[in-house]
Amino acid sequence: MIICMDVGNTNIKYALFEKDRLILSFRVATEHKKTSDEYGGQLVSILLNNGIKKDDIVGGIISSVVPQLDFTLERMCVIYLKFKPLMLVPGLKTGLNLKVDNAKEVGADRVVNNVSAVKKYGAPLIIIDFGTATTFNVINAKSEFIGGVIAPGIKGSLDSLVNGTAKLPRVEIERPQSIIGKNTVTNMQAGIFYGFAGLVEYIVKKIKRELKSENITTVATGGFSEIIAKEITCIDYVDKLLTLEGLRYLYELNTEA
Repeated sequence: MIICMDVGNTNIKYALFEKDRLILSFRVATEHKKTSDEYGGQLVSILLNNGIKKDDIVGGIISSVVPQLDFTLERMCVIYLKFKPLMLVPGLKTGLNLKVDNAKEVGADRVVNNVSAVKKYGAPLIIIDFGTATTFNVINAKSEFIGGVIAPGIKGSLDSLVNGTAKLPRVEIERPQSIIGKNTVTNMQAGIFYGFAGLVEYIVKKIKRELKSENITTVATGGFSEIIAKEITCIDYVDKLLTLEGLRYLYELNTEA
């Protein structure tokens, strides 16, 4: 059994795989001040609650966009799981050709999503990740990453709206019954929900127009992918496990010998 960790700015997502079979997936909050022991104790407790022994895990891989936690989580694996995990850093074999100005600037999560989506859905592709930021990755017909778009995240936009005003309340992010809100809560929900639905649809339309092709598969992942996909027609697939399954594939690719 292997463990895959996707370290994001808001959450750390874990998945355990037995070959290509998902055994367990869960997420915890990303906390920069936590120690290796705190993360290790949390992980072991969750494993035990699900009937999994830590000794059953023989390897793992970490993708991180939070550099200050890289050593902490690597050390956690060494101490609590008794192995040094693979880290998704430049030099790790991915099979992905990055046709961008500076390949080192491309976030680890975007690399994993691209690799996973190409393997599962073929090319060309647009991959949208609704995370702390909303990212659009563009894969051409040659399976090359040629660039993309980074927009604000849905939750971060709502937080900015609430924190930057004196009277606006914190609301649930969900589809209101009408675009025209009758109170403050539904006004805010309409702005966030329909605003991001429009943002996604317009950006996808512009990408297809620039590439002069409508025959491009669009895959969405991340926390708000399902709710937005229900409102618009440009998303072909919602794949919540895209990143974690990509990590499993990269682990196999780099340890197959």
